[in-house]
Amino acid sequence: MTGQALERERPRLAAVTAAPVQTNAAVDDEIDLLALLRTIWRGKWLILLSSALALAAGIYYATQVAEPRYAASTALALQVKNPQVVDLESVMSGVSTDDTSMNTEVEVIRSRGLLEQLVSELDLLEDPEFNTTLSPDDGFSVSALLSPVLGGASEAPVVPDDEVVLNATVDRVRGALGASVQRDTFILNIRATTNDPLKSARVANTLAQLYIEDQIAVKFKGTEEAVTWLSERVTALEDELREKEDQINTLRAESELVSPVALEGLNRQAKDVRDRLTDLRGQAARERAQLSELDTALESGDVAEAVRLTNDATLRRLAQRVEAGEGQALELFEQRAETVLARGESSLDRLGTQIASLEGSLSRLQAESETQGEDLAQLQQLEREAQATRTLYETFLARLKETTVQRGLQQADARVLSSATPGEMVAPRKARIAALALILGAMIGTGLILLREAMRSGFRSPEELETQTGRAVLGQIPRMPIRKRGQLVPYLNDKPTSAAAEAIRNLRTSVLLSNLDVAPKVILVSSSVPGEGKTTQAIGLAHNLAGLGKKVLLVEGDIRRRTFNEYFGKKTDLGVIAVLSEEASLEQAILRPEGFPVDVLMGQKSNVNAADLFSSDAFESFMARAREQYDYIVIDTPPVLVVPDARVIAAVADAIVYVAQWDSTPRSQVIEGLKLFASVGAPVTGLSLSQIDPKKMKRYGYGGQYGAYAGYGRKYYDA
Repeated sequence: MTGQALERERPRLAAVTAAPVQTNAAVDDEIDLLALLRTIWRGKWLILLSSALALAAGIYYATQVAEPRYAASTALALQVKNPQVVDLESVMSGVSTDDTSMNTEVEVIRSRGLLEQLVSELDLLEDPEFNTTLSPDDGFSVSALLSPVLGGASEAPVVPDDEVVLNATVDRVRGALGASVQRDTFILNIRATTNDPLKSARVANTLAQLYIEDQIAVKFKGTEEAVTWLSERVTALEDELREKEDQINTLRAESELVSPVALEGLNRQAKDVRDRLTDLRGQAARERAQLSELDTALESGDVAEAVRLTNDATLRRLAQRVEAGEGQALELFEQRAETVLARGESSLDRLGTQIASLEGSLSRLQAESETQGEDLAQLQQLEREAQATRTLYETFLARLKETTVQRGLQQADARVLSSATPGEMVAPRKARIAALALILGAMIGTGLILLREAMRSGFRSPEELETQTGRAVLGQIPRMPIRKRGQLVPYLNDKPTSAAAEAIRNLRTSVLLSNLDVAPKVILVSSSVPGEGKTTQAIGLAHNLAGLGKKVLLVEGDIRRRTFNEYFGKKTDLGVIAVLSEEASLEQAILRPEGFPVDVLMGQKSNVNAADLFSSDAFESFMARAREQYDYIVIDTPPVLVVPDARVIAAVADAIVYVAQWDSTPRSQVIEGLKLFASVGAPVTGLSLSQIDPKKMKRYGYGGQYGAYAGYGRKYYDA
C-alpha cells in the first residue's frame, strides 16, 4: 500500500521540531510612524498630482464659478442715557449697558419686522439675488431629464404664494446681513453682503435708518399709550375723589358730631357720671345695711346697739333715761328710733332716685358716644381714602402733563456713527480657497495612498515577509527580462552576473547554509498558488548548484501541469512515472537539455493520484537511489494550497523553499501554506520573494535598501 512508506516516515518527521509559524497577530499593534512616513513619501508624486489638481479646481472655482460678494458696514453708536427735557425715566428710558440688552438690540436689528420693512423699502422682491423665483432658469432639472423616460405630459409650473415668496426673500436677506457689538464699546455694526458693492452699502444704511426710525416709533407708541392710560386713570381718579368728598360732606351733615374734641368731652362726661353712679351705689348699699342692722337691734331690744348704729344724740339721751328706769323713756326711745329709721329709709329712697337718674344719663351718654365714635371712624376712613385718591390724582395728573409735553421730544437710542461706503469684495477669497484646495488635495492624495496601502495584501520587502510569517527570507529574486519560459536557460547562461543570477546565487548560499551540521541535499521548492515563479526558481537554483561542479538532479514533481517541456523545449515519453513503475531506469529517463548542466526528470501523466504516487514505497526507494547518485536534488512541487502533493513530497526533503510573489501573493495564503507544511511535521526552511520589479521597488521606496535591486547594484550586475 502506498501509505506504508508514509507510515514509516512519520517517526522521522515527528522527531523534527517544527518552529511555530508566527502571524501578524504576534506583531506589535503600535503604529510605526517612520513606516507611515515612508509610505507617504513613496506616494509623494500622487500627493503632488492630487494637490495640483485640487489647486487648479480651486483656482477655477474662485475665478470662474464663484460669484463675487461685497460687504459694507454701518456703525451705530448707542446712547446710554438720552438728554430729556422732562425727567420721564419710566417712559423714555435709554438702552441698558449690560450684555443681554446689547445682544437684544442685535436681534432687534435682524428681526423679521425690520427685515420686511427693508424688503419693502428697497423693493428686494424684484431683486433676483434675494427672490429666487426671479432667477433665470438654466433649463436643467432632474424632472426635465426624466420626463422623456417616464413619459406623460409635464406638469404646469407651480406658482409660489406671495407670502411664501416674501418669507423666502426675508430669509435670504437675513442670511446676507450680520449685526455685532464691538468689544468694550456701545457700537453696533451692521454688515451687509451682496453681489454688488453699492447694493451692500444701500442695504446696510437703509437697515440702520429703519432701526433708528423703529426706535423712535416704539418710543412714540409707548408715549401715546402712556398718555392714553394716564388720561383714563386721571379721569377715573377724579371721579373717585369727587365721590369720596361727597360721602364726607354727607356724613358730616347727617352726624351730630361737632369734632373729635367734642367726642372726647362727651366721653369724659360719661366717665364722671359713671364715677358718681359708683359712689351713690356704694352709699346706698351702706345705708341699706345700716338700716337692716338697726331694725334688727330694735326688734331685739338692744338699746345700746341701736344708739351705736344711729349715733343720734336724742336717742342717746333717751337711752340713758331708759337705763335710769324712767317710765316713759322706753316708749319715747322707740318713737325716736322709728323716726330715725323712717328718716334713713327716706334717704335711701332719695339715693335710689339719684342712681336711676344717673343710670339713665350714663346710658344716654354711652349711646351717643358710640354713635358719634362710629361716625368719626367712618369719617376718618373716608378722609384717608380721599387723601390717598387725591395724592394719586395729583401724581397722575402731573405725569400726564409731563408725558403730554414729552410727546413730541422722542429721540432714538442710537445714531449713525459712520455710514456704509461701497462694499469691498470679501468672497471668493482666492488665496484662502487656493490654500484650502491645496490642503484638501494633499489630504485626498494621502488618503488614497493610505487606502492603497491598507488594501495591499502582498509583501513588498523581506522585512514584511519575515515579520508576518516568522520565517527567514532566503532569497529575493528580481523579475527576469524574458517573455517566454524557453528563454530562461539561455538567459542564465548568457547573463551569469546579472541581478537575477546573483539573486539565485544568494538563494543557493542561504539554502546550503540553512543547516550548518548537514548541508541539505534534497531541496523542495513550492508556493501558495500557481504563477508565483517557483518553477523558475527551482530551475535557476538547480542551474546554480551545477555551477559549483556538483551533480544535480532536477525533478518535476508537478506532474499535474507538466511545464518543464516549455522551459527546455523537449518532450520525452519517459519520466517520473516510468522510473517509479520501473519501466525505465533513472539513467534512461533523465533528460539533458542543451546548455543546461543538470539532469532533468520530467513529469508524466498518471492514472494514479499524484499524492498517492509520491506516498508510495517506490518513490521513497527512488529518492534513496537518487541521493546516492547526485550531490543535490531539486524538486519542483505543485502549489501547497491547490493540491497536497507538496506536503507528501516534503517527507523526503531536507530543505523547503517557499516562494511568494512580490507584491502579489496575499499574506493569508502564505501563512496558510506555512501552516499546512507545519501540520505534517515539515517546517519550511525559508522563504523567497520572486518576480520583484526593481522599478516599482524604487517607486515604493525600497530600491536603495535591498539586495540585487538596490540602486547601487547596477555597478555589480549585468543588465
